[in-house]
Amino acid sequence: MSPFMETRAFQQNCRKVVIIAAACIAMGLLSTACGGGGGGVVDPVFTAGFSISPSAVNFGNQAVGTTSAALSATLINVGNATLTFSSIEVTGPNAGDYTLTSNCGSSLAPSNQCTLSLTFTPSAAGARTGSVVFMDNAAGSPQVIALTGTGVGTAPMASLSTNSLTFGSQSLRTTSPALAVTLRNTGNAPFTYTPPIPITGANPGDFSESDNCGGSVAAGANCAIRVTFTPSAVGTRTASLTLTSNASNSPQVVSLSGTGTSSAVSLSPSTLTFASQPVDTTSTPQVVNLTNTGTVALSITGLAMTGTNPGDFGQLTTCSATLAANTSCTIAVIFTPVASGSRSGTLVFTDNNNNVANSTQTTTLTGTGLHDVVLTWTASSTSGILGYDIYRGTSSGGESTAPLNSSPVSATTYVDTNVTPGTTYYYVVTAVAANGTTQSSASTEASATVP
Repeated sequence: MSPFMETRAFQQNCRKVVIIAAACIAMGLLSTACGGGGGGVVDPVFTAGFSISPSAVNFGNQAVGTTSAALSATLINVGNATLTFSSIEVTGPNAGDYTLTSNCGSSLAPSNQCTLSLTFTPSAAGARTGSVVFMDNAAGSPQVIALTGTGVGTAPMASLSTNSLTFGSQSLRTTSPALAVTLRNTGNAPFTYTPPIPITGANPGDFSESDNCGGSVAAGANCAIRVTFTPSAVGTRTASLTLTSNASNSPQVVSLSGTGTSSAVSLSPSTLTFASQPVDTTSTPQVVNLTNTGTVALSITGLAMTGTNPGDFGQLTTCSATLAANTSCTIAVIFTPVASGSRSGTLVFTDNNNNVANSTQTTTLTGTGLHDVVLTWTASSTSGILGYDIYRGTSSGGESTAPLNSSPVSATTYVDTNVTPGTTYYYVVTAVAANGTTQSSASTEASATVP
């Protein structure tokens, strides 16, 4: 018997494969081409393999115009060669209703896998179909994942052009220009809301809304919401505009912010007290300072004297109509009593402090009017005059021998403050020589009756 126990031949795909087995002899694989010929070792075959799971994705029912949760599929290269893709895309009757995200890239190594994520946003009601098509180098290309889903009903969708409005700096109690937000309906049915659109938050009263939407926005339409800012206090002011509607993605919120700025004015001192002043004579000026300590210009709309005796007081200087931030102006005030006794008045500034129309700042003015006797005379033409002495009496020719003044008066005016109302006084004046003792003859007598 031959040492070979068995010989069998198989014919497959036009090739003959002969397997020879022998006892205690290792098995070998020989290959012979069809029709005969020599044998040899077969080279390994490298091919890419494509496996996808699942091969069909069903999203079920989804409201028209809304997006589903993402569903995924896993692709595995089950071959022993790199799987390369010339394209991976969504096609089919309703391809636009499906969105594909893939991390597969352009190739996939043997035994590796990648993931595809899909969402469904039906654009119309009813059955919506599509396919993910893979063009690659694996057997059976192209491969397909079937996509199905059903659009249900209609759905309005609200969209805002921005979710925040910033107004910057604005003077207190003045209104900013309006800032606009565009409201769009990106769905396929109208949405409605109840106007006005409410503003809430920390400082809702500082913001105001108006719109031309009319409480309803048709599918595919848009309208404008306008907001203004009128700060009621200094500093950062915030609020939120909240649109609540029947849109499937309601509510929409716009954050609002702005900064209130102001003028801040101070008047110093708050009180001016003048020394006793003879009636119908004018005091030395005293000053009042008006200061704008704010961040914006101050408008001065008025400056007046009011009070019990406004005519007894006046000002020599005034402020301009506008006082810049961090600057001051000075007003010189004088006192000219028209009667004896206590006299009072008020210096009143009217301005737009903190943008309040007709805001006022005041300084209280007080002084005492005296019915003194004021004497004036013509200076002596004689040279070497030291000054003048003044003599007073209560009858004509009855002037005292001692002067009212303790030392010669160098001026040509003298105020006699020690007088009694209802009394008539008589006065004469003499010139005093440089030696301090020699005097001229007395002047012509003058008289005055104190009221």
